[in-house]
Amino acid sequence: MHIRHIGDDTRSARIRARHAVLLGCTALGTLAPSLSWAQEPVTAEGTTVLERVTISGTGKDDDARSIVATTTTGTGKLPTDILVAPASVSVITSKEIQERGAESIEQVVQYTAGVVTDYYGSDDRYDYFDIRGFTPYTYRDGLAIGRTFGGTREEPYAFERIEVLKGASSAGFGAAEPGGSVNYVTKLPKSERFGEAYVTGGSYNHKEAGLDFGDNITEDDTLSYRLTGKLQGADAEYDYSQDNKKFIMGGLTWRPTDATSLSFVFDHLNMDGVPGSGGQPLGTDFDRDRFFGEPDYYFRSTNRNTYSVMFDHDFGNGLSFGSNARYTNSDDAFGGAYLSRTRTDGSNIADRYFFGSDKSTEQFVIDANLIYETSFENVESRTLVGADYNDFDSVNYGLYNPAAPSINWVNPVYTGRPASTAPNSGTSNDQKTKAIYLQQDLTFSDRLTASLGLRNDWLDLSETNLFTGAARSDDHSEFTTRFGLSYKITEELAAFASYAESAAPPGIGTEPTTGKQYEVGVKYRPDAFPALFTASVYDLTKGNITVFDSVTYLPQTVEEVRHRGIELEAKAEVTDNIDIIAAYTYIDSKIKEPGGANDGNRLMRVPEHLASVWGTYKVAGEGARGDMTFGVGARYMGSYFTNIQNTISSESAVVFDASFTYKIQENTTFQLNASNVFDEKHVASLDSGGVYYNPGRAIYATLRQTW
Repeated sequence: MHIRHIGDDTRSARIRARHAVLLGCTALGTLAPSLSWAQEPVTAEGTTVLERVTISGTGKDDDARSIVATTTTGTGKLPTDILVAPASVSVITSKEIQERGAESIEQVVQYTAGVVTDYYGSDDRYDYFDIRGFTPYTYRDGLAIGRTFGGTREEPYAFERIEVLKGASSAGFGAAEPGGSVNYVTKLPKSERFGEAYVTGGSYNHKEAGLDFGDNITEDDTLSYRLTGKLQGADAEYDYSQDNKKFIMGGLTWRPTDATSLSFVFDHLNMDGVPGSGGQPLGTDFDRDRFFGEPDYYFRSTNRNTYSVMFDHDFGNGLSFGSNARYTNSDDAFGGAYLSRTRTDGSNIADRYFFGSDKSTEQFVIDANLIYETSFENVESRTLVGADYNDFDSVNYGLYNPAAPSINWVNPVYTGRPASTAPNSGTSNDQKTKAIYLQQDLTFSDRLTASLGLRNDWLDLSETNLFTGAARSDDHSEFTTRFGLSYKITEELAAFASYAESAAPPGIGTEPTTGKQYEVGVKYRPDAFPALFTASVYDLTKGNITVFDSVTYLPQTVEEVRHRGIELEAKAEVTDNIDIIAAYTYIDSKIKEPGGANDGNRLMRVPEHLASVWGTYKVAGEGARGDMTFGVGARYMGSYFTNIQNTISSESAVVFDASFTYKIQENTTFQLNASNVFDEKHVASLDSGGVYYNPGRAIYATLRQTW
């Protein structure tokens, strides 16, 4: 049996690519995004059929020009008006992402109510963030990707918007945690000429260039293209680090008729970085750039290719068909020396261990659905029925060596990579999921909307130990529901209530983790200016749960975790020159295991209070001086426990961000972004070996040309 060496440049062949052919054949047949319709009736034989309006990714919103979204696909497969959607949804548009200079998904969502980011500090292997206290599942254009923890760090420049749904969502999308989920909406070709090019430079030798442009290929606008790319060379904030990235995405959209659209998107992501600083010895307070790992065994690499196809067709009379499909293959690897124990004998010695992973994955996922929309007297009806299939395969080799040479943190001497990088563990996993689902929305007199979601997932799981050959398998059937009511008190104000369930894939031999949530809230969208204000109260529980202590990383089983909370969020373009984003979160977290040692404790990484505010003010240009836009933000995070016993905690802190944009010419801008302006330093995480601090100050300057 061939064993790969973790960290070696030579990789073995990728997992089989059998699904590539299947994707290509399927693309020609049945692939498409969901559709929606306007409220203009056409009467035929006493039945009113609503005229079609295509929702193309972001619907009627212009995400490049506004921070306020009005529609979402984040609550299910049906595009929905956010005001009447019976759930809390936060949409971060591409305009907001650009204004705040967000370079990672963590930075994109850090001004969102209910979201905790950077809880592992300088460990940046993955997109670390939780929603309402639980790790989210992610989707791209409604198709499953997987958990953020253990997954690929996504590139924000690939997306038109990022939709954050709070609460359970399995009835809409499938596997999910009860805290929430994230849907990434891919940039697609437009039926017009557009484009931008930019260069960025700044802290930690950061150099970056990007392009995003497109146009019609044919004179009749039936064929359009889009090309998006980013090239980055940089260091991280600690010694011996790198943060290099290559991203390219190309798309074609064909519209042979007004009723049919077919899009194909390919993107390639290559990242060469490091898996974080590896921590600093307990009881010390060095600058963030100090490094106590091993420079010769210090890497984090990702190489991923994604092929997506989207097809939709309107049959008329309120009936349409849509489907999306995606094939992905990816190789991810990391390795490093981590601190395992800080000695207290006065020797200034810290013990270390080598830890590495080499993982290859392949995924094929397809979704197909029918939507029928009609109305009867004062009742408007939208019905969606569909099915999806998800085949996810992975091969994961691991290296764990607890006998790495120790290091003197006062006078560090590096000893080099492990004598052997041969893995000492390995598993292959195959997870197949088949599902059918139904969503029914009924609106009565344009006031009361009732929404019902039903879904059944069949999971087939298998796992093989690559060293012993031992194989295990399991299968489950999970039925989940969602029910919501929304009532428009006025055209600007709506109240909602909902109940939703979740189910997440288990390990072999264990039951799926399940969750349920009750939520009530109000939403206000004024006519006077673009804005959305949301206030909600929720009660969610998660059962059949195994948690991993953030300090010891050992699994512990608890009967149930219950989170009750309050969320307030506002996004508003108050005037032509003032924009505001604000959020507040309160979470009461409680572990329930009567008679257990941790009964009544809070779950790890769940602060009681979170708050943030971001605002921009534009000074209109005069004469030769162009517009100037000033932005400032503040983020407060309360302390949270890092172990299940609630004896070790992080530090609460307030972090400030800022931006400045100057319009040099009509289509030329200079932008300056600073995160953690005052270089505030606090403990984000502690484990048995070391301490991890929050990211330090970073300043970037960008010159951008649009057309």
